[in-house]
Amino acid sequence: MTSSRIHTILHAILAILAIASIPSVDAASAEPKNIIVVLVDDLGWMDLGCQGSDFYQTPNIDQLAVSGIRFTNGYAACAVCSPTRAALMTGKDPARLGITDWIRAEFQLSNRQGANCGVEGYHDANLKVLTPVNNSHLPHNEVTIAELLKQKGFVSCFIGKWHLGGEGYLPTDQGFDLNFGGWDYGQPPSYYDPFTNRRLQHGIPTLKPRETGEYLTDREADEAVSFIKAHKDRRFLLYLSHYAVHTPIQPKLTLLEKYQSLKDEMGQDNAAYATMVQSVDDSLGRIMATLNELELSDDTMIVFTSDNGGLDRNGSPTENAPLKSGKGFAPEGGIRVPWIIRWPGVTEAGVTSDEPVTSVDLFPTLAAAVGIDTTDMTLDGADLTPVLKGGSLRKRSLYWHFPHYRHRAGNDPYSIIRKGDFKLVRFYDPQKVELYHLDSDLAEEFDITDKKPAKVRLLTRELDKHLNKIGAKLPILK
Repeated sequence: MTSSRIHTILHAILAILAIASIPSVDAASAEPKNIIVVLVDDLGWMDLGCQGSDFYQTPNIDQLAVSGIRFTNGYAACAVCSPTRAALMTGKDPARLGITDWIRAEFQLSNRQGANCGVEGYHDANLKVLTPVNNSHLPHNEVTIAELLKQKGFVSCFIGKWHLGGEGYLPTDQGFDLNFGGWDYGQPPSYYDPFTNRRLQHGIPTLKPRETGEYLTDREADEAVSFIKAHKDRRFLLYLSHYAVHTPIQPKLTLLEKYQSLKDEMGQDNAAYATMVQSVDDSLGRIMATLNELELSDDTMIVFTSDNGGLDRNGSPTENAPLKSGKGFAPEGGIRVPWIIRWPGVTEAGVTSDEPVTSVDLFPTLAAAVGIDTTDMTLDGADLTPVLKGGSLRKRSLYWHFPHYRHRAGNDPYSIIRKGDFKLVRFYDPQKVELYHLDSDLAEEFDITDKKPAKVRLLTRELDKHLNKIGAKLPILK
């Protein structure tokens, strides 16, 4: 029996078990008592069993998917991390926040993209266009989901990677009651306790070492379980933002031999990376077991997603095919990510939705879930409750804006609009547009710009209107 066949049978069994154990839509109160958000760093669209991988083993995440709703058109708000994290926290488009690139840590200040030209708020990289200076932190005047849910009595805990500013702008400065590991880092110095490397001998200042060699994802899971147990009698928000599976690619050593013996035909064959993916899955398994033990499963809403696409270019640890490219790039491999929501009493078990959803939708969805009115707030996302109940949203467009140089060679800066199945990408250097029809060309192999000039004009006007509406800073031709 092939590994693909075994995977299919296993997934079907999980689905049957999940449907049998999850309450019906009318069996539980619609308003969740507790909320858990699991954000994985750099997890690609194909990095899970439920997404189609035969190499990575993720039974706990797969079970979460078949006990709730899995979105096949789930997106991150950006192809790099900090903008997506800001969008998840606030429900606002990254360009509205002025966070359109990853935020440099304090030790990287010498390389910060700062203003260095005569145009205020812009940077000159000695290339064709001036690019906007990226905001170095999430402003205090922005309402985070921790501050939002505090209105309803939620105690909140942040665990893992923050990457939305340093001292003075950490999770506990932005509404969270507890913080384990949140710092200005974009990646951990090391995945092994005491979490240090040659440059960062102080490790992660907000996560004290306790057991030499302990794996970082295991430590995050332990803090999560401890938080749940300590606050089982209160409403809680747990925001578990794993440092994994970001570089450095450092394996969980007890799992390495297992994956070294496995083979895959999809190009997913990095054993060290596979152990990191499984460490995230094991973490979710511990959390789910704890919820069951404390009889909190039926009262807890769980959201699972990634901050951008998988790292996929020459020498990278994973493969996003059939999607093109990966992290940092405009194609689907850079922005399409896993999205799973389990909301007992609302989501039916084993549902798959092709509704396009994105990071800015988390804030309004959580607000609606706990009955908070957001009509007076400026939000760019949509409340996903109608979809979670089996319906659909009013047709809308999704947008991305990355006005920075990263890969050059015509790959950036760029802005994107997706409307229906059409995706238009506008590049600023050199200036050009590309148009794809995702339903018939998921791999974005065929640019149909010349065949659809009217569609190009329509989407270009809508993209311009949106960027102007949110005050997005555009690259400026020198």
